[in-house]
Amino acid sequence: MRQFSQFVCGLVFGLGLALAGMTSPQKVLAFLDVTGTWNPALLFVLGSAVGVTGLAFHWILQRPRPVFDSCFHIGPPGKIDRKLVAGSILFGIGWGISGYCPGPGIALLGAPGNPETAVFVSGLLLGSGLAFAWPDQQAKTGRT
Repeated sequence: MRQFSQFVCGLVFGLGLALAGMTSPQKVLAFLDVTGTWNPALLFVLGSAVGVTGLAFHWILQRPRPVFDSCFHIGPPGKIDRKLVAGSILFGIGWGISGYCPGPGIALLGAPGNPETAVFVSGLLLGSGLAFAWPDQQAKTGRT
């Protein structure tokens, strides 16, 4: 049942991304082009998503546990460190160059006539793999 609920959540997320136009690199790049022909439409999408999520989290966290798990898996409050800043900058550069965010890129992976998403997702997986390997290397050398 847990996997089915994850599938349904992913399906709803992908449909939302597609309906909002976030799977269109041209629309995303127009949103990011604040000094050119800026298209603010995705600002509404982002704001709505944050608002709905904020309300839903408030309601959901009133429960003793999730419906399909034994506990909530929410990490401690994060700190802003060099790794977070560096990762955010790299994410922004990749998003700005390609027009793809990871979620929409994966949502478009099966879309016909769009082979560039396979290249994007390959790079996404390679970059993620390198990022996951980096802390392990730091732990081996004793650096943080």
